[in-house]
Amino acid sequence: MTESCCTIGKRKDVILPITTTIIVAAYAAHFLDLSGTVALFSESIFVLMNKMWWGMLLGIFFVGVMDHIPRDLIISALGKGGTFGGLLRATGAGVLLDLCSHGILLVGMKLYERGASLGQVMAFLIASPWNSLSLTLILWALIGLKWTITFLLLSMVIALISGTIFEKLVGKGVLPENPHKKDIPEDFLFWSTARAELAKASITPKTMALTLNDGLKGSAMILRWIFLGTVLAALLQTFVSADQFQTYFGPTLAGLGLTLLVATILEVCSEGSVPVAGDLLTRAGAPGNSFAFLMTGVATDYTEILSLKETTKSWKISFFLPLVTVPQVILIAIILNKMVA
Repeated sequence: MTESCCTIGKRKDVILPITTTIIVAAYAAHFLDLSGTVALFSESIFVLMNKMWWGMLLGIFFVGVMDHIPRDLIISALGKGGTFGGLLRATGAGVLLDLCSHGILLVGMKLYERGASLGQVMAFLIASPWNSLSLTLILWALIGLKWTITFLLLSMVIALISGTIFEKLVGKGVLPENPHKKDIPEDFLFWSTARAELAKASITPKTMALTLNDGLKGSAMILRWIFLGTVLAALLQTFVSADQFQTYFGPTLAGLGLTLLVATILEVCSEGSVPVAGDLLTRAGAPGNSFAFLMTGVATDYTEILSLKETTKSWKISFFLPLVTVPQVILIAIILNKMVA
């Protein structure tokens, strides 16, 4: 098994059972006659889980479905490197592939090794900090359809712009070209292969149950971060009042700066960031900060920087990731905050 922040390898996972126990206990405590801090925490868990459960259930099912799609078919869908169509496909793959941000990172590094262009790899990574199918559903439940679609489209725009910039930098010799670059074979028939896989699919109650079971198994490492983020969000709601939250993380330049700092330091997978990002919008009234919190991790996290360096053998490529993306995120965040000011 590949090990990342989202997989444990041979080590025993302690985050999932601990966070699950906390959430179950807090949810049950909501129905008891409690008061004080415990009551506030249980109320927060109760409200968050009631908003998120359907998104998680659908997400688990889609994880099971995607588990049966051949990886080669997904990779081939990226198209030709150095073209807008290839960047668009890479962005779409990043949005749809249901993995946590560090799982996406591993796939992105593998794509580079298999010959995807640097622009495609960057578009793939930037599009996917939170944009997996299950997390999009959960974010929809937390902040509503309008803001979810807005965040989705803006993140795709940043991915496409950044991918284009990286392709131009490679073309001008500023950044090195991928030494593994290899075009898709001319005789590869994507749609024929896709139709053949679809024809083999069997939709019966048994296969639906097996798909859901596979999705639950495949989602275990994702759920651990979702639950951790839910606990963090509930703790924020419990110990930081709405006035304090709006003061510190509100739609101001200082609030945005603090959000970017926390997103850079806090080593939580994208699944854990979604509930916190939801709080930044609903409680702090700062959609720009919420968007920045979701987007900044992939551009500033040391795991991404070091992984890029190890894979591409270039510090320059690694440091160009935040140089290219963070200014775009800040600009869009400021505009979004101004919209609600």
